[in-house]
Amino acid sequence: MPSATQTVTTRILGLDPGLRITGFGLIDRLGTQVRYVASGCIKTRDGELPGRLKTLLDGVREVIGEYQPDLVVVEKVFVNVNPQSTLLLGQARGAVICGAVSCDLPVHEYTALQVKQAVVGYGKANKEQVQHMVQRLLDLEGSPSPDAADALACAICHANGGEGLLGPIGARRRGGRILSLD
Repeated sequence: MPSATQTVTTRILGLDPGLRITGFGLIDRLGTQVRYVASGCIKTRDGELPGRLKTLLDGVREVIGEYQPDLVVVEKVFVNVNPQSTLLLGQARGAVICGAVSCDLPVHEYTALQVKQAVVGYGKANKEQVQHMVQRLLDLEGSPSPDAADALACAICHANGGEGLLGPIGARRRGGRILSLD
């Protein structure tokens, strides 16, 4: 058990599920500080759905095996305009969650709005804004790919307890104090 002067490091794996490309990003949280560990993408080849889902499942297990995270954060999926795309994305999400739980890791979930609000300070931020803030927050030399940036943003959101630039999710701040929760 760590002493009062030691801070426990938590390694967080963020996942941005996609059927073609699933972004992953790992950070270490040490107290209130976050440090970049690694990021990248798990890519599937065109082909039958079961094979693509297996690639995602195996890819998540491989990342977990290599980097040994303590927990996993996955972006929640909402219904899109195209129900078929939503269904396919939900299956990809299921595969990455199964990859995590098959390695006995806890899985935490946040909506895209929560992640963007925590990282950018605005729930409707675009991909470029997310990439830019992830680069700044993690002091990266270059901008991560959009999928890796979204995964890193998920991890950062969780590292901040779902809180980001504005405090708790849904909170309105003025002068450093919380005015209300939506």
